[in-house]
Amino acid sequence: MTLADGIDDLAGAAARGDREALHALLAAIRPEVLRLCGRLLPHREDAEEACQDALLAVARGIHRFEGRSSFRTWLHRLAANRARSTYRALRRRWLVEAGGVPLPDPPDPRRTSVVAGTRLDLLEALDAIRPELAEALTLRDVLGLSYREIADLLDLPEGTVKSRIHEARRQVRHRLTDTGD
Repeated sequence: MTLADGIDDLAGAAARGDREALHALLAAIRPEVLRLCGRLLPHREDAEEACQDALLAVARGIHRFEGRSSFRTWLHRLAANRARSTYRALRRRWLVEAGGVPLPDPPDPRRTSVVAGTRLDLLEALDAIRPELAEALTLRDVLGLSYREIADLLDLPEGTVKSRIHEARRQVRHRLTDTGD
């Protein structure tokens, strides 16, 4: 039995209401969820906040896991959505706390890691496009799921998934290269 089989078995048992399996599942997936959230959010504290939110969502929603896709694929979708939601919440909090002061300029590469600046730019671009496009692009280009996995997860034809990803890439590329001139 592989680790993936063990996770799928725990997820199945947890979905059927086994509380011990749920606790074991949450402990087993926490490192992976934190890593997934960290791929989107540049600051560890923010990734940890998104991770906790994602784990809570797993605990509350495991009964809805139907097994149409692998548990890991379902988990990737959930973690990506929670990371993006955390970013939006942090952005709203900033706007309220700043009292109308505009958001800071894009990160200065001399003071910010290129990775952190790139992730912030990507999150801004993802937030500006339609949610179904952002979700498909995140699952493919950030989390590395295959077109087939995404199609199964979203219950869409593979061609629709490819079309959404193509359009999302086009829109994100435009937003990332738009210098405002």
